[in-house]
Amino acid sequence: MEAATVAAALGFLLLAGVGGSSVDEAREESVVRALVVRLLGPGPAADFSVSVERALATESGLDTYRLSGGGGARVQVRGSTGVAAAAGLHRYLRDFCGCQVVWSGSQLHLPQPLPVVPEELAETTPHRYRYYQNVCTQSYSFVWWDWARWEKEIDWMALNGINLALAWNGQEAIWQRVYLALGLTESEINEYFTGPAFLAWGRMGNLHTWGGPLSRFWHLKQIYLQHRILDRMRSFGMIPVLPAFAGHIPKALTRVFPQMNVTRLSSWGHFNCSYSCPYLLAPEDPMFPLIGSLFLWELSKEFGTNHIYGADTFNEMQPPSSQPSYLAAITTAVYEAMIAADPDAVWLLQGWLFQHQPKFWGPDQVKAVLRAVPLGRLLVLDLFAENQPVYSRTDSFYGQPFIWCMLHNFGGNHGLFGSLEAVNQGPQAARLYPNSTMVGTGIAPEGIGQNEVVYTLMTELGWRKDPVPDLVAWVTGFADRRYGLSQEDAKEAWKLLLRSVYNCSGKACVGHNRSPLVKRPSLKINTTVWYNRSDVFEAWRLLLKAAPNLTTSLAFRYDLVDITRQAIQEMVSLYYEEVKISYRKKDLILLLQAGGILAYELLPVLDEVLATDKRFLLGSWLEQARAMAVNETEAQFYEQNSLYQLTLWGPEGNILDYANKQLAGLVEDYYAPRWRLFLETLAGSLAQSVPFKQKEFDKNVFQLEKSKMTEPGASPEDPWVKVEYAYSDNSLDPDDEDSDYHQESYKESYKDRRRRAHTQSEQKRRDAIKRGYDDLQTIVPTCQQQDFSIGSQKLSKAIVLQKTIDYIQFLHKEKKKQEEEVSTLRKDVTALKIMKVNYEQIVKAHQDNPHEGEDQVSDQDKFNVFQGVMDSLFESFNASISVASFQELSACVFSWIEEHCKPQTLREIVIGVLHQLKNQLY
Repeated sequence: MEAATVAAALGFLLLAGVGGSSVDEAREESVVRALVVRLLGPGPAADFSVSVERALATESGLDTYRLSGGGGARVQVRGSTGVAAAAGLHRYLRDFCGCQVVWSGSQLHLPQPLPVVPEELAETTPHRYRYYQNVCTQSYSFVWWDWARWEKEIDWMALNGINLALAWNGQEAIWQRVYLALGLTESEINEYFTGPAFLAWGRMGNLHTWGGPLSRFWHLKQIYLQHRILDRMRSFGMIPVLPAFAGHIPKALTRVFPQMNVTRLSSWGHFNCSYSCPYLLAPEDPMFPLIGSLFLWELSKEFGTNHIYGADTFNEMQPPSSQPSYLAAITTAVYEAMIAADPDAVWLLQGWLFQHQPKFWGPDQVKAVLRAVPLGRLLVLDLFAENQPVYSRTDSFYGQPFIWCMLHNFGGNHGLFGSLEAVNQGPQAARLYPNSTMVGTGIAPEGIGQNEVVYTLMTELGWRKDPVPDLVAWVTGFADRRYGLSQEDAKEAWKLLLRSVYNCSGKACVGHNRSPLVKRPSLKINTTVWYNRSDVFEAWRLLLKAAPNLTTSLAFRYDLVDITRQAIQEMVSLYYEEVKISYRKKDLILLLQAGGILAYELLPVLDEVLATDKRFLLGSWLEQARAMAVNETEAQFYEQNSLYQLTLWGPEGNILDYANKQLAGLVEDYYAPRWRLFLETLAGSLAQSVPFKQKEFDKNVFQLEKSKMTEPGASPEDPWVKVEYAYSDNSLDPDDEDSDYHQESYKESYKDRRRRAHTQSEQKRRDAIKRGYDDLQTIVPTCQQQDFSIGSQKLSKAIVLQKTIDYIQFLHKEKKKQEEEVSTLRKDVTALKIMKVNYEQIVKAHQDNPHEGEDQVSDQDKFNVFQGVMDSLFESFNASISVASFQELSACVFSWIEEHCKPQTLREIVIGVLHQLKNQLY
């Protein structure tokens, strides 16, 4: 126990001295003052005084800020670093002015005069590090950003006290230099790199080639961006984490060095080896330290260094051996390659591998990796700690320091989701864990720009010593700050969201949207949720009720669209369940009703709602991608990269819909057509009485999905291409004017051509829909009859559809009636055929015996037979029937018929009568 405590302390002390900023206090003061001006404007910024004073830090070196003044005097913001000063400014704006700074749009209505700080407020963070990003965030959210958007993000990072973050732009340009120096050709290098939207997985060794190559202009622009990003981060006193060599190499290196000892790993993410199965250099190969140190030398020469490097050798890939000796050797090789170039190197390792494959990573395997690096020189990100923490099953990572991270989001999906209680309690539980080596908190989402309440809480916890004592009170305060005023309906709505969508607990809580809306349709989609959907609908109603007072709020407009989107998503799930039920019951009418609402009402309405806000436009996303290009060919290439990531993810739908987003344009032109095809297929299955075949449907729908990669349908108002009609004052949307490579002329001409093409495509679609409704009104008789309730008005589409459904039901009944009549007629025909055969036999018998007529009996004899039969029946009838009451008479008659009128009984009576008549005649 004592040894573990010493190891933990050693790890902390070693880390405490790493990354100390060489930027002087004056530079950090200057950059924070510039931040105040960007955030508030020059006038309000003059009411704030900012200073950076290293002496404010505690003995442990933990970031500290102090606030004072206001109430007519200037607000004094003092911080031990630029990040600490920015965090202090944010604290004042949040707690004293009721402001909020978020991705969707900041609320910065400052009261006048500025509120006074009653007595100096001093705050010291309990955490050495407040970390930000996931390697995947670089691709799911940041990939198309220009400097203007990056500047806003770094400002947000500083205001939230983040002091450790990935800075991985431009590394492919450095690798290109290294590979050329090692003897690879440019074509071999181009073949190796993935496309921009998939770089994160190329960097972790999961993929190569897919979506590539990267152009020379891409490399130049990324180097430019990286310089600006690093300069700004370092100016705030942040520690940027640079990339390092993890052991993966291009196959082409084996051509240059045929004796190189490599192992080919298995494939990843349903990709075949054309795009996956990376080559991993053996740890004992002499090229390992050479390649690793060459890369870091070239990287540091270009960008400088803060001595913390990220590398992930086995991200979601199983090592070739589970032997602890091998795992220790490969880990040591990565670390030694780092220190060969930088003796002060510290390795930042994403701990996702231990969580993702727990069966492989047993205690011996985990310990082999963690103990292969000197204590304090490996900093582990417990990446999914709010749900599946690793520190608690590895004795606090066997003494290595770690950061408690909230992952929260997968794939950058939309969808209201959170585990706020687990997030609130998690960091303190990790700090209090026996012999804890926790040195910070972090937020590590795969994608950002959603569920801002979750990230607001997590960044606040980075400066808190204890959990928030009352989350209900906290979330109502969040609503007040978000909208700039206290509105009861809005606060009640957020309380409902807190107890429902933001109250997920347990290992099943994963922030990955698997709603039927965004999944390829099938009959096996699970729609179970952990909350009561009625809470979402009620929160939606309350926010709609609050709308008249809050429409000037950017954040409220975002939230109103977002919760409307969520409510429609819930309704899609409910109608999908009705579709499943109706199909299993073979009820075509119910299937058409439920499916029609889902695919032809809910999804189009959702697309229209999303199109009211540029933050929910596919066009906004694609325009960012196109803005990175320097010519039309490159623009189209980037756009296709972007679309593939949002939809198929790979050439064959390899990780289909993983990065789904609910964006106007994507809903109507991608998700809705899939559902319409699915419902048409189900209806055809029922109509033709053939089973639905999922594999056959998957093949058909894949062709539809793939066609959307090159033929997005759009109109001039459609969000595939145009963003000007939506709100233009989103404070965190990218501004392309600051891009040094922006070329407006080609882009405008392209937009004109694209607009015309999309207009034609959209017009064809709308004409087809109109013709369909016109045909329905011609075919359906009730559509031609005058409806006096609406006068001479034209029938709406909803009325036409309802009348069509009613007419289909009528036809269904008529069909059933006609089928019954046909069945009766078939029985009559069968009886007539039997009679015909009998008569033919009688005629034939008569022809065969022409003298039969000589023995003909009289009509009196025929009557005697009938009379004899009737007399016999009456005797039994008279003996069996009671006339005490009509009820008894009725009962006895039916009983008599069943007993005495059986075919066998009648046959015996007739035979007896005929015997009597024969005796009389002969």
